[in-house]
Order: sequence, then C-alpha cells, then structure tokens
Amino acid sequence: MSPPPPSPPAPPSAAPSTRSTGFAQSRFDPLADERSRVMAITAASFDVCHPALALRAVVLVQAVLAVLALATASSAAEWGTRQAVLAFAGVAGSLLWLVGLCALKRPLMALPSLPRAVLVLGLGAVAAGLAWWPLLWAGLGGELHALRVAAVGLGGVCFAAMLWAWLDLRARIWHPADASARLAELQSRIRPHFLFNALNTALALVRVDPARAEAVLEDLSELFRAALAEVGATVTLEEEMALARHYLAIEQVRFGHRLDVQWEVDPRVHAARVPSLVLQPLVENAVRHGIEPAAGGGRVTVRAAVQRGQAVVTVINTLGPEPGMPGHGMALHNVRERLRLLHDVGAQCDVWREPAAAGSGLPDLFHARIVLPLP
Repeated sequence: MSPPPPSPPAPPSAAPSTRSTGFAQSRFDPLADERSRVMAITAASFDVCHPALALRAVVLVQAVLAVLALATASSAAEWGTRQAVLAFAGVAGSLLWLVGLCALKRPLMALPSLPRAVLVLGLGAVAAGLAWWPLLWAGLGGELHALRVAAVGLGGVCFAAMLWAWLDLRARIWHPADASARLAELQSRIRPHFLFNALNTALALVRVDPARAEAVLEDLSELFRAALAEVGATVTLEEEMALARHYLAIEQVRFGHRLDVQWEVDPRVHAARVPSLVLQPLVENAVRHGIEPAAGGGRVTVRAAVQRGQAVVTVINTLGPEPGMPGHGMALHNVRERLRLLHDVGAQCDVWREPAAAGSGLPDLFHARIVLPLP
C-alpha cells in the first residue's frame, strides 16, 4: 500500500484575530481590540459638540483676547472699547468654528492628519471672517482692505490652531485617566462577597424552594450579563434601573422581611444615558452599610424624577443605631469618574446624611444622588 501523498504546504497565517473566542468581545478577553478602544476614547475627547467643551473653548478665547487688548491699549477707556469689540468677535468666531467642526465631526476624524489640519485651520479663517463682517458693517471693524482681511484670516488660523492644540492635549491627558477609571470600574463591579452570598442563597433554596432558587439565579445571570458587556457600554436609565431591581430582588431573598424596597420612578427619566452598572454600586452600598448592620433591617428607596430639565436619581437608605462597616468610598468615586467621562460637567454625584429629628425615634437617612442630562 503506497503511502499517502504529502499534504500541501500550509498557507501563510492570517493576521492574528483580535478575539480569542467566537463569543462577543468582553472586558475579560485578553486579546480584546485595544485599537478600537483607543479610537473611541480619542473621539470622545474631541467631542466638540459637547456644550461644556464649547463653553470652555469660548472662555479660553475670551481670556486670550482680553490679554491682547490689555497689551495693545494705551488707556483704560481704549482697553474697554477694544475688549468689547474683540469679545463679540471672539464669541461669534469661536461658536462658528465649533459649530462647523461639530457638523463635520465624522468626516474630519476620518481624514489623515495633514488634510484634517488644513481643514481645521481653514475653517478658523472662515469663522473669523464671518465674525468680523458684522463689526465692519457697524463701522467698528476698521477699513476694508487686503491687509486687514489677511490679518483677520491669520488671527482666525492662530486661534483655531490654539484651540485644536488644546483639544489634542486634552485627549492625551484623558487617555490614561480613562484607563485608570476603567480599572476602577472593574474593581467596583459586582463584589466577590455578593457573588458568594447569592450562590449560597440559591443553593440553600434548591431543595426547599426550587422556584425561588431559579429566580435568584436568573437575577444573578442578568447582572453578570451586564458586567460582561462591551467595555464603555452605555445603557438607558430604564435598563439600569432594571438591573438594580435584579440586584435588590436577590438581596430581598437573603434578608427577607429585614429589607423593605420602595421604587418611586417618573417614566420621563427612562431615556437618560448612563454607564452600565452605575446604579448598582449605589444600591449595594445602601444594603451593605445601611441594612446589613442593622439588627432590624431597614428600607431602601429609589427615587427618580425630572427636575429643571434633568434626570435626578436618589438612593435613600435607613441607618441603624450602630455604624456599619466603614468603606473607602471607592464605589462612589468610581461612579463620579464614570459619569464625568460620559457627560463631563453635565452630570454629578453627591452623598449626604440626613439626621432624624431629635426624639422622633426614626432612623437617620443616607442619600446618594446622581444628576443626569436628558436627551
């Protein structure tokens, strides 16, 4: 019997895959695509459509123009006049430039570096010219001649270069900050002690109440599905509150009548965007530091309402007579960092203790509140 023919040489290996399995990419995949994550961070850092970023850019331009007016004026009256004219031109030019960049954001980020820089600087010259035109028409922009037109255009180019350099520096600073925040985010995810407690609860119920054991495992699976979601994923507040309900349902099985949960939710807040699992650490803190140490248990109330055009979510828990286990504030710090990375100054997170009235016999209350912009 003749030996089998030699197998053909193996084709050259393809480029290594960015995923180690056929499953969806997760935060625990060691071969996750780092390049796409960095691009996403950079795009977020250059989000010129963000109102807070636009406000900072306008303030920066106004500060530079105020210094220029002060350096070229010979008297206080002359400085005031020049500052007023330059302030109008600066605000109008900055906003026109930012609106133009916002409209061209996607094609701009897809361009190579040199064409992108040319477009950004050219847009600065055009914005300066459009801002100068009303002043010229009002007789405050000087005479119309080639040298002045060139000076206005050059000024627009210089300010565009300054703002673009500031945006680039901001992106470089934010990259390591984002990496640190994501590491902290992993640490603030569902804690191991909660996993063990939930599994022990399910095991204890398997024989005596299989239906409740199945419900506990289903709630736990929903939480871990969110924990294994794509890095940096955002969800609606409605979805985030559903995850918090799953968590509290598990804890209610553990604590029984000791844990009373109340929900007061205005449906208008459902559309607000939040980082995945940003509410869960707040309700977990409420249970761990308010309910668990109290011999008689307590109450956790989750309120969500619209106030002044913003979504306000407050987690309130009762406090026992004895202080709970001291924490390090890591979860609250991570919540603040993740909200800042998503909404910048448009979101906030604060906590405070509300003492009960003297002689009332009521427990003190602890409040954790997050404020979110509505779309």
